[in-house]
Amino acid sequence: MTAQLACYADDVPPGTALRVELDGPDGATVEVAVVRDEDGEIHAISDICSHGQVSLSDGEVDGCTIECWLHGSTFDLRTGKPLSLPATQPVPVYPVTLDGDRVLVDVDVTI
Repeated sequence: MTAQLACYADDVPPGTALRVELDGPDGATVEVAVVRDEDGEIHAISDICSHGQVSLSDGEVDGCTIECWLHGSTFDLRTGKPLSLPATQPVPVYPVTLDGDRVLVDVDVTI
């Protein structure tokens, strides 16, 4: 599989996240948070918190991190690594390609 259209850049203002569902390599749905950090860079990470199994796209974006709204764990948008407890496991990060205003995400590959 290749990169899929996740959304349009205008759908994700700086400092926000958008939950999207994409087709995974095994046919299952992959829940992805498309996040635009405060500098305007677009990232794609798993939308499911590795600790609380809740949607990360409902959390707050701060700099290049996103905070899980349920227990407060923060994750680095570039690496998926947890930066604060209670999460100890990273979340997958996916490659993003911009094609004009189109945000393409490849869920077959993790960074």
